[in-house]
Amino acid sequence: MKKRLQYSLLLAALAGAGAAQAQDAKAGEKKIAMCIGCHGIPGYQASFPEVYKVPMIAGQGAKYIESALHAYAKGERKHPTMDGIAGSLSDRDIADIAAFYAQQAQVPPVPETVAPAPAAVAELLTKGACVSCHGSNFSKPLDPSYPKLAGQHADYLTAALKAYKTEGNPKVGRGNAIMAGQVKQFSNAELKAIANYIASLPGELRTVPQNKFR
Repeated sequence: MKKRLQYSLLLAALAGAGAAQAQDAKAGEKKIAMCIGCHGIPGYQASFPEVYKVPMIAGQGAKYIESALHAYAKGERKHPTMDGIAGSLSDRDIADIAAFYAQQAQVPPVPETVAPAPAAVAELLTKGACVSCHGSNFSKPLDPSYPKLAGQHADYLTAALKAYKTEGNPKVGRGNAIMAGQVKQFSNAELKAIANYIASLPGELRTVPQNKFR
């Protein structure tokens, strides 16, 4: 199982290597007008498909932000708002926006060692091979196209994990085969327990308020 997962990760990394775009964070700052209404407001909550805090993306890895936006644009991720926004962006726009958010929140490095998970949650993390992709502290993913998770909003993480289990819904769902295979092992209650633990860890993610009058 572990070897198969690592092989799949390698193929995914190689597939994305050719699509890389030059990044310009300063240019990205001029292209985020559609982003700041949600991601620039601390504690802002989305209401679809359920109520949860909009994810913190300042300090997130640039390659992951690029990967996520491309997935929305292609329909591999489904969300009415994000689909429309991502679909309106060029590859260069996506690269620049990703670079801006990646460098936006500069914080001290997170510790390499984090508080151990409760026994029941630790068992779930092992079953899902979570550390093998997202790092032992959930802030240093194996591949830069995978997200930093530590400290992210628990309700958002729960909603995101459940989305990988959703099939046949034109408005909701995520099509990543690796993640779908992992999360389908768990009940929604177990996914919530995993999310609550990861959210409790120190992380590099922040919401940096943005001036709407740009």
